[in-house]
Amino acid sequence: MTQYSAPIADLKFLFDDVFNFYEHYQKYPEYQEATQDLVEMIMEECNKFCSSELSPLYQSGDKEGCHFNDGEVTTPKGFKESYQTYVEAGWQGLAHPVEYGGQGLPPSIGLVRTEMMATANWAWAMYPGLSLGAMNTLIEHASEAQKQCYLPKLTSGEWAGTMCLTEAQCGSDLGQIRTKAVPNNDGSYDITGSKIFISAGEHDLTDNIIHIVLAKLPDAPKGTRGISVFIVPKVLVNDDSSLGQKNAVTCGSIEDKMGIKASSTAVLNFDNAKGFLIGEANHGLEYMFTFMNTARIGTAMQGVSSSELAFQISLPYAKERISMRSLSGIKKPELEADPIIVHPDVRKMLMMQKVISEGGRAMIYYAGKIVDNLNLAKNEKEKAKYDDQLGFLTPILKAFLTELGLESANLGMQVFGGHGYIKEWGLEQIVRDARISTLYEGTTGIQALDLLGRKILMQRGHSLQNFAREILGYCKDHSMISDNPHGRRMNKFIWPLSKAVLNWQQYSLRLALKARKNRDIVGTASVDYLMFSGYITMAYMWTMMAQKANEKIAEKPDNIEFYRAKVRAAEFYFDRVFPRIKSLSTTMMSDPKSIMRLDDDSFSFL
Repeated sequence: MTQYSAPIADLKFLFDDVFNFYEHYQKYPEYQEATQDLVEMIMEECNKFCSSELSPLYQSGDKEGCHFNDGEVTTPKGFKESYQTYVEAGWQGLAHPVEYGGQGLPPSIGLVRTEMMATANWAWAMYPGLSLGAMNTLIEHASEAQKQCYLPKLTSGEWAGTMCLTEAQCGSDLGQIRTKAVPNNDGSYDITGSKIFISAGEHDLTDNIIHIVLAKLPDAPKGTRGISVFIVPKVLVNDDSSLGQKNAVTCGSIEDKMGIKASSTAVLNFDNAKGFLIGEANHGLEYMFTFMNTARIGTAMQGVSSSELAFQISLPYAKERISMRSLSGIKKPELEADPIIVHPDVRKMLMMQKVISEGGRAMIYYAGKIVDNLNLAKNEKEKAKYDDQLGFLTPILKAFLTELGLESANLGMQVFGGHGYIKEWGLEQIVRDARISTLYEGTTGIQALDLLGRKILMQRGHSLQNFAREILGYCKDHSMISDNPHGRRMNKFIWPLSKAVLNWQQYSLRLALKARKNRDIVGTASVDYLMFSGYITMAYMWTMMAQKANEKIAEKPDNIEFYRAKVRAAEFYFDRVFPRIKSLSTTMMSDPKSIMRLDDDSFSFL
């Protein structure tokens, strides 16, 4: 049986030492209430809620699944009650504006809540998680009247939200959508069409669901330039914010899926449903990226969560399960066999889970600090700077961390051996739940094309150069040639990271030159390029964590073993994981011909 406990010591290490969040908060008057005492209290209270309310529903929710009956969806037993507890505690509005009922704390603190809920019970967490994206879209792009109408109830959690993009004939190619929006005389629109794969599209947790829907006006330009975005409530809202009549939105079915069975994935039909335009017509895709980027960082968190939960289950099992004797001599003579944790291959798998979980967590909170800065940017220039940083990192976070999260979940199953394949232990559920993370919100291939095609080639490597300068500057400041007292210890991290960043820049330039002659190089190299980028980004995180851990070790604190374990984990990452960039550099620079030279009909002769 799975049981989650939040890694609070690791969170405190990131907040206190690695990223100096409390100094960061004090730079902004709006964030000065986010003191260390308050943040650590939030960590503790959220851990209690997640471990006592959500974690026990993880396996039972998967076993029961959602129930569909004549357009209505009922969530598994206990989901509605735990959601009500969540609403009453005010968790939904933790990091949203005070003027709409939120608590106004920094977005980075909201990530703490998101991580804990996601790890304890990903399927449950998807319901309030989809609402967060809808809220962010409204805050950024809706009129003040629309905000006043919808945000207070969304912020409290009394209403839920969704994003409705995908249609049967198109997934990531949204230029093909067919949902229509016909204007009415009263300023509203009649929305007609069908959307599929709508997470949390229908459920019994709230009285209303606010759908954010992509549709096209009758005179819209073709392709993505003709997309607009609309608010389409499940239940129409009266002028006094009370609920009115049911809108013409129906749930046609919910999907029978491989995983996340307790999260309803709905087919939604809009039959002249009343909708309300957000912002300007034909700017919908631009606006929706606010929602999509929120969702992509949330999905990146699923990669960390899958790894963390699998690790939390694998580690105690490896300590207790006995099988065979250690190759280097008997470790537990009083037992019939040694615990499997003494075997090198098992230790390697556990260490891999650890460095993915902790390194991925650092990547998420590093991005969270950028989100904080973006949220309170003082002018357009500053906003563009942070938006550029976040835009560059988002595809790396989403694709790299979900791929590694799935790898970590599979390693957890491997630690258990045959027992991992049995439902009782929960590992097979984590694998099934994690599998979707590399697919939704843009597959790994789509994210890779975004990174290499848009963020590198179209921007001439501008974002990469800025990030590379930051990493190389850090390496210089903490190397043996600086005044860093730990420079000698840090050399094993600083040197390979610096070399890899320089190679990253060179390979990016070479790919740009190759792409001028053959555009297929972008498609054939992109996934390997993204993973290459991800391993370097995670290496930067582990370098920073090793530096801070060495500083703490020098102070000889009571929990010195925590910091020693951090340094050992960093050493494992650089010895056993980081070398993957060597093979990736070879494959991403290879000629596309071995992939592209076969005709479509030549793949099979059946």
